Amino acid sequence: MSQEPSGVFDMLGPIMIGPSSSHTAGVVRIARVVYHLLGGMPSQAWITFYNSLAMTHRGHGSDKAVLAGLMGLTVDDERIREALTLAEELGLKYEFDPVISSAKGHPNTLRIRASREGKEVEVEGISRGGGLILITAINGLHTNFTGQLPTLVVQAKDIRGAVAFLSAIIASDMVNIATLTVSRRAKEDIALQVYEMDESLRPESLTYIQTLPWVKEARLLPPV
Repeated sequence: MSQEPSGVFDMLGPIMIGPSSSHTAGVVRIARVVYHLLGGMPSQAWITFYNSLAMTHRGHGSDKAVLAGLMGLTVDDERIREALTLAEELGLKYEFDPVISSAKGHPNTLRIRASREGKEVEVEGISRGGGLILITAINGLHTNFTGQLPTLVVQAKDIRGAVAFLSAIIASDMVNIATLTVSRRAKEDIALQVYEMDESLRPESLTYIQTLPWVKEARLLPPV
């Protein structure tokens, strides 16, 4: 069964600076996830373009797009075209690594490792076309979110009842959970919980979650 378009984005694609929605707009949005996880522009970034992105990242502007996203620019910002110069002016140091790998199932796969003020994060995502993305891993832990909704990203100790407890906080704000993924390396290790929500949490609720003794870090990402 075909699905009806849910809005202008679905019918026309994103309002964006070209030339390619998958190689430009999607790359900006993956990088913006990194920007928000770090709480701002990183001081240094190591960027791996896989497969199709590896072969065309200069010609299709993916190099400028990823730096633009890391600096917090949106997909329709005309400064994307000048992102290489802007990154140099703002002191963003970066390295590009194009890789051809059969282990990556999607041709437009991007991995970004970035650091800011002593904090480091690694994000892997795919650009699905039309500006749509899927974030597939954070710090090596599996996830599966689109960046289209407010998203709560929690790294916490793997304790019993943690998901139910956080879900109850979200419910108390009268917010519906659209998707939830939980991943861990081992039992009682750090677990990654990612909640895509129809609406954002109250600031007080986020602060409360961040102060829980078993929560290592909690970030609320806006739609990117």
